[in-house]
Amino acid sequence: MPTIIACYKWVLDEQDIKINPGTLDLDMSRAKSKISEYDRNAIEEAVLQAEKNGAEVASLTFGNSKAKQSLKDALSRGPAQAYWVNDDLADSADAFVTANVLAAALRKIGQYDVILCGEGASDTYAQQVGPRVGTLLGIPAITFVSELKMEGDKVIATRKIGNCTEEVSASFPVVVTLLPEINKPRIPGLKQVLGAAKKPVTEWSVADLGLTAEETTTKNTIKSIKGFVMSRKNVIYKEGTPADKVANLVVSLTKEGVL
Repeated sequence: MPTIIACYKWVLDEQDIKINPGTLDLDMSRAKSKISEYDRNAIEEAVLQAEKNGAEVASLTFGNSKAKQSLKDALSRGPAQAYWVNDDLADSADAFVTANVLAAALRKIGQYDVILCGEGASDTYAQQVGPRVGTLLGIPAITFVSELKMEGDKVIATRKIGNCTEEVSASFPVVVTLLPEINKPRIPGLKQVLGAAKKPVTEWSVADLGLTAEETTTKNTIKSIKGFVMSRKNVIYKEGTPADKVANLVVSLTKEGVL
């Protein structure tokens, strides 16, 4: 029976983040947290594949103590068990550190055939963790996947690249990063939410994973994050017939290099 592990990140809900209009600083004081939207697709796809192929599903996350809230949500979506690397290092971790931690956790788990990740996290969308994990584990990584099938001991994936698609396959074990269009995550019912509390959770710290200081030192440091302001010219074409207005608009867009 194949084992599928869905990785996810506990992130701030972007709709709760406010921007200070004067300084453009982000006010996250009232922001609640959630499982990254793209990672919900990873959990859903893991469960869908398990339903079709009789696989075992587990979830894996790396976060601080606040991520404990995510475990019940993740388990209510279908995984049979959860793994949680509970460490404050997650607050400052970049893709390099996160991938090292997840890869070490996967080695500690020991059994994995398909590792599913969202194409990127909804807070940073760096699109690095999945491929890095594959490299660290020495296994194939298939990215930008819009459709996934499991046949025997391999996966067959449709990759969406620009306006083209390609079909590729890889034998187990394999990392697959998923596009959000691959499925529509289910909304857990009361029975699933109550049942999630009874499912097993394995908790580790980064120290339990045997990583070196180099492997847990970030390569990138975020100095500040500012809100983005889009300045609009607000040009209004009032004179002339409708055809004249359209013609003037086209001329202006051409000068701006838009057309």
